[in-house]
Amino acid sequence: MRFLGPLPAHDLTYSDVFLVPSRSAVTSRLDVDLAPGDGSGATIPIVSANMNSVTGPLLAATLARRGGLGVLPQDLPLQELAAAIRTVKGQPVAWDTPVVLAPEQTVADALKLLPPAEGHGVVLRTASGEDLGAIPAARLGTALPDAQLGDLLHGAITALDADDLDGPRAAFDLMVAAGLEFALVQRHGHVVGTLSRRSALRGTLYQPALDAGGRLRVAAAVGINGDVAAKARALAAEGVDVLVLDTAHGHQEGMLRALAAVKELGLGIPIAAGNIVTAEGVRDLVDAGADILKVGVGPGAMCTTRMMTAVGRPQFGAVLETAEAARALGAHVWADGGVRYPRDVALALAAGAASVMIGSWFAGTIEAPGLLETDDAGRLYKQSWGMASTKAVHERFGRLGPYELARKELFAEGISSSKIYLDPLRPSVEDLLDMITSGVRSSFTYAGAGSLAAFQEHAVVGFQSAAGYEEGKALPVSW
Repeated sequence: MRFLGPLPAHDLTYSDVFLVPSRSAVTSRLDVDLAPGDGSGATIPIVSANMNSVTGPLLAATLARRGGLGVLPQDLPLQELAAAIRTVKGQPVAWDTPVVLAPEQTVADALKLLPPAEGHGVVLRTASGEDLGAIPAARLGTALPDAQLGDLLHGAITALDADDLDGPRAAFDLMVAAGLEFALVQRHGHVVGTLSRRSALRGTLYQPALDAGGRLRVAAAVGINGDVAAKARALAAEGVDVLVLDTAHGHQEGMLRALAAVKELGLGIPIAAGNIVTAEGVRDLVDAGADILKVGVGPGAMCTTRMMTAVGRPQFGAVLETAEAARALGAHVWADGGVRYPRDVALALAAGAASVMIGSWFAGTIEAPGLLETDDAGRLYKQSWGMASTKAVHERFGRLGPYELARKELFAEGISSSKIYLDPLRPSVEDLLDMITSGVRSSFTYAGAGSLAAFQEHAVVGFQSAAGYEEGKALPVSW
């Protein structure tokens, strides 16, 4: 990457910079390879943040199916974290994870999990394990809230036979020919997943992130306190693909000790660690055993660290410095936080990040943990919160005695409850991935780059004023 003009003395945020188009021989954005090459096994440079309101088994599986990597949060008890890894590993690769409900549950129950949107639906299964059929989510929007789901089923089960589907293109064509937008996928009479036309189409465009056994990849986070080596060993035994050692201030002695202990185990999987924002932090953590550095202090939407402590660093500048230091040591950087638009993801990659971690942006999706709620205006949202907030402290230290818990609460930071609204046009994390990767692919073509390595070599970055940034936004209303 090179700058269009001399580098300012001050650090830069994503909104301070822009990409300059260059001569390009890349004819189509579909010819671009987005694989990060950081050892994670991902095929797109997107990682979901290890936040309780962002990454659960469903989002992690959905993300891996499209080539990204989900990081399960450290606040789960070890047994639950291990179970979450097993759940992701057990999800279908070629089909969508079915949302299963009982026939006696109501439409209102289903609408807490899914909006009445095309391409989604619920599978009805009895207590004895019999699959009765599926209800498209759009049908839920026209039924009474107290209606039992079983009463909405009519006729024989509409299902696709997995053995008859020779790849995603064949599945798409079959659904079009049958007039189906959403259907069950069965093998030998048992439901193995669901499929929509759009998910079949995505199967032709994305390459899933799979482990050596052909299962979906997943990462998991652990803290730096307690017996970190024992936790790491247990998660590796469950098949975790990347281990993330996580704490707010990653450049500390506790992190270095934890990294050394885990590295000594020789688990054979990449170790990510952070968060840091300096080249010195990179060198120390890599020396201690880190393969990937999480970079970012304070840029997240739920984070109040900078306003509370004055500690942090503008994210583009932090990524730029740490990525250069990591590259010299054979390590990689994940840019953690601060992205609001696809352009920010492209800029983080241009600055040298192998992947970009996304938190609150993904919290307002169908696949994120938590139930859908409705505000007074009828808009759907999910709750999100910062990982140093009072709510997070309760989840992390709830088993402490009242006195110790009260001491922890006294120094909590961050937002404990925020409404993250679902985008009616993009309610799924897959919809957001389509938008993000489409923008990033186009960024590559503008730079004349067919791969991430080429993009980081050829990208040209300029500086802009606040007025220049505003000029780049689309007009939200008519003239």
